[in-house]
Amino acid sequence: MTQSGSLASVPAQRATGPMLEVDAIQVYYGNIAAVKGLSLTVRQGEIVTLLGSNGAGKSTTLRTISGLLHPRRGLISFEGRRISGMQAHDIVRKGIAHAPEGRRIFPRMSVDENLDLGAFVRSDKDGIAADKEHVYELFPRLRERIGQFAGTLSGGEQQMLAVGRALMARPKLLLLDEPSMGLAPVLVELIFETIARIRDQGTTVLLVEQNALAALEVADRAYVLESGALKLEGAAADLANDPEVVQAYLGG
Repeated sequence: MTQSGSLASVPAQRATGPMLEVDAIQVYYGNIAAVKGLSLTVRQGEIVTLLGSNGAGKSTTLRTISGLLHPRRGLISFEGRRISGMQAHDIVRKGIAHAPEGRRIFPRMSVDENLDLGAFVRSDKDGIAADKEHVYELFPRLRERIGQFAGTLSGGEQQMLAVGRALMARPKLLLLDEPSMGLAPVLVELIFETIARIRDQGTTVLLVEQNALAALEVADRAYVLESGALKLEGAAADLANDPEVVQAYLGG
């Protein structure tokens, strides 16, 4: 059932102007450069994926976009306005939500309470209730475990909860970091099907994923990072169908 004014009620608008612009950012951990002059764009209605090996700078890029880290150089703009340097909670209010690597759910709180925390920047009670219902429609298993402590869920259920919690902020742009990590193949397929549904219902997605070929199947465009720098970019289908690219960068 589609709720009026809920997450499910916004139709997707595919690949228009840039929603997110990352311009030559440099991000450091101490004196170590983790991201080295990276530029990328995400347009409204797209799924864009960041690929690369461990240590390539993918998660650092998402953490910088969401305000958990700040670039030493370069700019990040969202809907034409600079957000680099802003605090993370203010970036959530702008319309960006982040489901981090490792899920980071609150284990001693119930499924329902975790979802409530995802809406911490909102005060529209009716809208929050409608969006929570939408999350339970996306992930029926969470409805079955509505009062259960999140720490007792399976790995797949915790991942569903992490994504659902991020959606409760009603983001325009959803950042997903390794959503299939550690999941059984049947759950991996479910997660990627759900990511496609989320995009089709109007939420743009920037996805970091080790399962490169699965990510390319659902994505519109892709960026391949190597040692913190951009190595390749292009249409996801083109990268997935290039044998040399697959062999060299995508684990083929």
